[in-house]
Amino acid sequence: MMSVSRQPSENSSMKRFLIIAVTTLLGVFAMAYLFRDPMMEVVMSRMTQDMFVAQDNDDFDPGPLRGSHFPGVQAAYQGRRISHLEEFSGANGTVFIASRSFKWCPYCMRQIIQLQEHKEGFDEAGIGMVAITYDEPAAQQVFIDKFAITIPILSDIDAMSFKTLGILNNDYQADDFQYGIPHPGMIVIDPQGRVAGKLFLEAYSSRVDSAAALTFAKTALGLDSAAGP
Repeated sequence: MMSVSRQPSENSSMKRFLIIAVTTLLGVFAMAYLFRDPMMEVVMSRMTQDMFVAQDNDDFDPGPLRGSHFPGVQAAYQGRRISHLEEFSGANGTVFIASRSFKWCPYCMRQIIQLQEHKEGFDEAGIGMVAITYDEPAAQQVFIDKFAITIPILSDIDAMSFKTLGILNNDYQADDFQYGIPHPGMIVIDPQGRVAGKLFLEAYSSRVDSAAALTFAKTALGLDSAAGP
């Protein structure tokens, strides 16, 4: 039996299809590369649109006990090793913000950006703010420069700060790229260095809204007796 060869028109159609498909894919990749920052911002906005809550509404409560002395940190800041937070304190206290990463965690990035927008309110209340992540300082600086962050950001050293504070996320092993991240949250510290309050949510994708966090901090520090819990 004689075999039937494929017609030239069929071969041409297949070639045209492949050329169009490859060209389309290349165009998509090129567009994604050229507009990667705006695309990332759109993705981040959609992922984080429902992340903020009005209060700490669960029983998850890692970290130092309320009333205990804040144990300090082992972190890097502007080329220096930091163990105490006095230089970041306000006259009435400090809010210590533990975040996972400003390099890959959209919830952490969105939170610190929102906190920056409310920084004036913390300043007016005499409450200092300082944040910390496991990111290396160079990566933190990229984020700081891009979003004009003036809240001081510390870089934890070998997970020692998060271990000391009792907020290290133990779900990851030393060879995981996420090893060294904390359970994200806030610790309110009074002028005497005692833990006055904490805000930790078990879901890492949820954070207390910055305005609510300011109200909480004022109440914990005894600055706003009229505010709710």
